[in-house]
Amino acid sequence: MLLTVEKPGRYTGGEYGRLAKRMPRDSPPQLNMLIAFPDLYEIGMSNQAFRIIYNTLNSFSGISCDRTFAPAPDFEELLRSRNIPLYGLDTGISLGSLDVLMFTLGYELGITGVLTMLDRSFIPLKRTERREGDPIVIMGGPCVSNPLPYERFIDAFWIGEAEAGFFDLAVELRDMKLAGALRGELLRKLHTHPSIWTGGKKRANRAMDSLFTSRPPLAAVFPVPSIKIVQHHGAVEIMRGCPNGCRFCHAGVWYRPMRQKNADTIREEAAAFINAGGYREISLSSLSTGDYRHIDSLVGMLNYEYASRHISFQLPSLRVSTFSMPLLEKVSAVRKSGLTFAVETPADAWQLAINKEVSRDTVAAILNEAKRNGWRSAKFYFMVGLPVGENGRKSEEQEIVEFILEIARRTGMNFNINVGTFIPKPHTPYQWAAQIDEKNARTKIEYIRDTLKKRGHRVSYNDPFIAVIEGVLSRGDGRVGELIEEAYVRGCRLDAWDEYIKKDLWTSLLEKNVILVQDIYQARNPEQSLPWDCIHSGASLFFLKREYEKSQRGELTLPCTNNCDNPCGNCNTITNVVYNSIHRDNLLYEKKPLLEKTQKQDPLTLRILFSFEKRDAAIFLSHLAMIEVFSMAFLRANIPILFTQGFNPNPKLDFASPVPLGIKATGEIANIDLNLHEGYDFSAEDFMQRINSCLPEGVIVKEAIKVRIPSGGKKHSIPSLLWGAIYQSLDDASDDFVRAQEEKNYRAALRTISGSPNFYLTRKAVLAKNPNNFNDEVSNHRYDSYFTVYRSLYPE
Repeated sequence: MLLTVEKPGRYTGGEYGRLAKRMPRDSPPQLNMLIAFPDLYEIGMSNQAFRIIYNTLNSFSGISCDRTFAPAPDFEELLRSRNIPLYGLDTGISLGSLDVLMFTLGYELGITGVLTMLDRSFIPLKRTERREGDPIVIMGGPCVSNPLPYERFIDAFWIGEAEAGFFDLAVELRDMKLAGALRGELLRKLHTHPSIWTGGKKRANRAMDSLFTSRPPLAAVFPVPSIKIVQHHGAVEIMRGCPNGCRFCHAGVWYRPMRQKNADTIREEAAAFINAGGYREISLSSLSTGDYRHIDSLVGMLNYEYASRHISFQLPSLRVSTFSMPLLEKVSAVRKSGLTFAVETPADAWQLAINKEVSRDTVAAILNEAKRNGWRSAKFYFMVGLPVGENGRKSEEQEIVEFILEIARRTGMNFNINVGTFIPKPHTPYQWAAQIDEKNARTKIEYIRDTLKKRGHRVSYNDPFIAVIEGVLSRGDGRVGELIEEAYVRGCRLDAWDEYIKKDLWTSLLEKNVILVQDIYQARNPEQSLPWDCIHSGASLFFLKREYEKSQRGELTLPCTNNCDNPCGNCNTITNVVYNSIHRDNLLYEKKPLLEKTQKQDPLTLRILFSFEKRDAAIFLSHLAMIEVFSMAFLRANIPILFTQGFNPNPKLDFASPVPLGIKATGEIANIDLNLHEGYDFSAEDFMQRINSCLPEGVIVKEAIKVRIPSGGKKHSIPSLLWGAIYQSLDDASDDFVRAQEEKNYRAALRTISGSPNFYLTRKAVLAKNPNNFNDEVSNHRYDSYFTVYRSLYPE
């Protein structure tokens, strides 16, 4: 059945490093939890909070934390038609059988995904209809800074950072369950926690991890996805919070104060992602990575340690004022990094209003220097609808166009520009501001797009209609819950995706609930209450009002420091302070990285030819996924391999023939070239032992030989030696010898005759032709095993 849906690998699990375990029946009871992400696998497995919760909860005895993701419509229909509940990918547990079901909501439009997952698990959508035996449904994430739109569906909301009490709370729930507590008692326990908000509770305080800077290293490495995800790299959080105080930024307020990890911790977490996870790209993540106190020397240190292994480090969020060419060169030492500038609004006065400075001179200077060093383009982000007041000046769309044209003239470069629609968010200084309406936003965006496109620039944009939905969901009250439920019932799913959102349905719903839309288009009185006043973010109401007034006057607020003269309320205790990393600065190297050249013309080449089996969940992994699976496994297994040349080097890994999706394979062939510079030597048996301990479920190396290709010798690629394969179907135990050029027609004919999908086929072996004695007319020389052919070509 899985072969009837797109990307079945989303739903099969089996990844390397799964942590949740199904306990034997005679084991003591455990607290069964599951972290659910209300979007597709490729998005959820990239989410840092999701991975932190999964890795941490599974470190406690007596707690099992499985994971699952929103189904795409085709898989949802499959579950519905077969009456199958949604399940955890590690243990297969039905979500309805859990003690605690947790959702993390990072984007408001994911809420219909929450309802999909509840419904497909046979859990009542409304919290008031749940009874003993149903799981407790908890939601966290930045979107619950205003929980009222979701209160209808969620039993309890965790407000803030999970490290600051949620894990301790989970342990208490575990102990209560072991003592015999039922669902109602566990709910009452949750209600008493100061960072839990439940319907009707007057106030909940955001939990802030005051030990962020001093905790032992925790790299949320596992599980390692077997299919390519949106952000397929290791993510080391080097700093939480942001010092800059951009007035439009919800995350900048929600994650205050800024806290920085020390270099030792970052180094250990990066090592875990590399050595245990197999990641060759590591993102040093934060809201403003350039503000990390020692960012230049930190990247230099990591390059010094890892560049020779083709490990690259990326800085995803650099403020223009922290941008430098030496830093960019360091992060591009292994793989070329892109240039991105989040300008937001172009006029100097408007930048002062949003508390952000990005001068044209600075941007032009950076780009000209980058151009001299090989960069040819850059990306810019802008927003329309910021409450900065045009005051008779040129319109913001005209200013954005002029900004880009001036920078292009001064640099001779073309750019990619993304334009979004500003949405005032709760707990920010702009929470009282009106949102720009869809028509005006679209007019501005289309002017920018049409004008710049003629000048050779590429303009993408976020649909202003989506911004209206997001504004209603993020700034509404309990009435929005009825809108969300009706949207789900009428078929809205995965609304963050252009290919899935049903704009016609949302249009009719918004027209029906026009009062909710009008609310977001109106400025709010700072002296009146707001729906989200039940949540205390840590920033005082006085501070937010003062920042709103300073925005209207165009006044800057300096970045956060200890003992600042513009307190926001977060640093009002000894533990809650702005924290700059000052530890172990002696570990931060200024040396240039040791960039060993990829082996080019060595006296000989060491190559390992190996066969592998692909079964169980692994049959749903594509050929591209298998390339990534082995590439990461080589790093985990500490096998020194060769890489291709160029800006983005890849392992010199080759497969004889891609195995089609859904076909079990017992004798696939691949080879990898080894790096002689590393100085390692090991046998083929050592290779098998190492690699098999680092592969996901269902992928097993069965045989291997190591050969030496002498200098000047012909290096036959294994696809060039391909003759064909041996197939066997469940309907017929006999072997079918099929030439490579006939395989596709053979499989299609067999499916037509038997009416069976690929799943009922096994590819038993891949066969080679020997270039030294191949003669198509002589039957006993038409094909042989790859190992026999290789032994005849090269010495072991």
